[in-house]
Amino acid sequence: MTIMKVAAVQMRSGTSPERNAADMERMVREAVRQGAAYVQTPEVTGAMVRDEEARAAAFTSEDKDLVVATARRLARELGIFVHIGSTAILRPDGKLANRALLFSPQGERVAAYDKIHMFDVDLDNGESWRESSAYEPGTEAIVADLGAAKLGFAICYDVRFPQLFRTEALAGAEILSVPAAFTRQTGEAHWHVLLRARAIENGAFVVAAAQGGRHEDGRETYGHSLIVDPWGRVLAEADHDEPGVIVAEVDTAAVAAARAKIPNLKNAREFALATAGAPLLRGAAS
Repeated sequence: MTIMKVAAVQMRSGTSPERNAADMERMVREAVRQGAAYVQTPEVTGAMVRDEEARAAAFTSEDKDLVVATARRLARELGIFVHIGSTAILRPDGKLANRALLFSPQGERVAAYDKIHMFDVDLDNGESWRESSAYEPGTEAIVADLGAAKLGFAICYDVRFPQLFRTEALAGAEILSVPAAFTRQTGEAHWHVLLRARAIENGAFVVAAAQGGRHEDGRETYGHSLIVDPWGRVLAEADHDEPGVIVAEVDTAAVAAARAKIPNLKNAREFALATAGAPLLRGAAS
């Protein structure tokens, strides 16, 4: 049994990386005052910038990024794991990655995850998004060791692709991360049920730091950062869209207990889908 306190930081990132880094630092310090040893920030912590030209001017390479440097410094100074839910990073090929970064209590870069699934959707009331026009998708799932538990990575829209989380759970992940900038429209409909489902079906904790409110670039996000236990119970919630911090205790014994009661990770079987007049389609146990 290993117990640690984890925190999710809810933000309302604007267009200025400097202001966002300062807001992030203030709330990370608050999380540590509440006992957190792992602190997660939301998707696009560094800046919310819709305009293409302004976006190009706002973002830089990982080694020059202010939010990255601030997270690294805070991790080392406070002796905690700091998980930037994501920030836009300029890749060597000139494309942007929507990248999550984890820093150790020594300030070392433990892991990086580039968002795999791009939010290319057309919603009601004319709301439309084409994330693939701004970012290059990632190709690798990541599991990192926090010492007290293993952490699986995802970002926002990834939550709708359960095979990613199942792959990480089978690789030993006990905490699944879903930092997000969910739209208000989709958040009101699906946020809670998706996060609880990912926790239940994998017998894992879910930590989901969210953006919330109306942002400088005009978009509106849902907020409601959540921490969910392996049985699907909500341990902590920011029940609003204002900036703030939530903290909860993670006990890996609860992961083992949930997976012992419902051993679906072990019970999954290979299968085939048969349709009349068509070849068999294979289904993976994972």
